[in-house]
Amino acid sequence: MKLATVFAVLAAFLVGACAAMGPAPAKTSGGVLTNNAGMTLYTFDKDSAGSGKSTCNGPCAKNWPPLMAASSDSSSGDWSVVMRDDGTRQWAYKGKPLYLWIKDQKPGDKTGDGFNKVWRVALP
Repeated sequence: MKLATVFAVLAAFLVGACAAMGPAPAKTSGGVLTNNAGMTLYTFDKDSAGSGKSTCNGPCAKNWPPLMAASSDSSSGDWSVVMRDDGTRQWAYKGKPLYLWIKDQKPGDKTGDGFNKVWRVALP
């Protein structure tokens, strides 16, 4: 009987751990990462992978909106949450913060790829 209790507790823990992250913050579409609405996500060459922060703030973030994370979101696998200068939280993939591009108008647009030679589509 004790073994059944141990398994029940372990199962409840695993379900809770998976639920803590919630739905994946992004998906793969057309070979690139997109937000759940299908808009292309980008990385910024000036961000250092694993630094835990974004270097695109202020006016930069108006043109390159961060893929925001909720206060209840937590890191899991290749996905991590970084703190922004304004105290908000942003998703990162393999340590690189993720952004949208204000000039992309519809799902599948990739008009920010290569912009100023420092913006790249985010690859899975």
